[in-house]
Amino acid sequence: MGCSSSLPDRSAGAGRVGGLNPSNGDSDAKNLRVKLVLLGDSGVGKTCIVLRFVRGQFDPTSKVTVGASFLSQTIALQDSTTVKFEIWDTAGQERYAALAPLYYRGAAVAVIAYDITNPDSFHKAQHWVKELQKHGSPDIVLALVGNKADLQEKREVSVQDGIDYAEKNGMFFIETSAKTADNINQLFEEIAKRLPRPPSS
Repeated sequence: MGCSSSLPDRSAGAGRVGGLNPSNGDSDAKNLRVKLVLLGDSGVGKTCIVLRFVRGQFDPTSKVTVGASFLSQTIALQDSTTVKFEIWDTAGQERYAALAPLYYRGAAVAVIAYDITNPDSFHKAQHWVKELQKHGSPDIVLALVGNKADLQEKREVSVQDGIDYAEKNGMFFIETSAKTADNINQLFEEIAKRLPRPPSS
């Protein structure tokens, strides 16, 4: 049960999507363009996180993502840097797992999400972290996100478990609620601050 508007495939127009690569002419020290991939089990709320960030919307009735959908959003930091996130929201179902490398290859950022009420989704998140450590870009920024923080009374993964795992693996950790918008913008702002900056020309 995603929170997805299964968007039309716009990848044809997004052929130049790459990681943070200053030589491609699209990023300079003050205007960054980065490829971000969202990974995690089906139903953890990846699409909800993206739609809340990009459109300020939450739609509990929307469909599961098929394959992947693409959205973009630009944020401005206090130091006047702008960061354009080109976001690939991948499907969480097992049958699409083999496609994931197509989306995380060349990504500057990976957001790995799990559902705080679902321990299996936390284990699946750990699988994605290992996968990225093996096959992702060496300087990729990794964020571990415990989503559905509004469901405290059903929590089955403790905050401390998330913190410990993230620290052990050089990631940063945050809990979010796409439903209430809690920490959604903070997640992307924190990612933006951690991006490597291309040298000023």
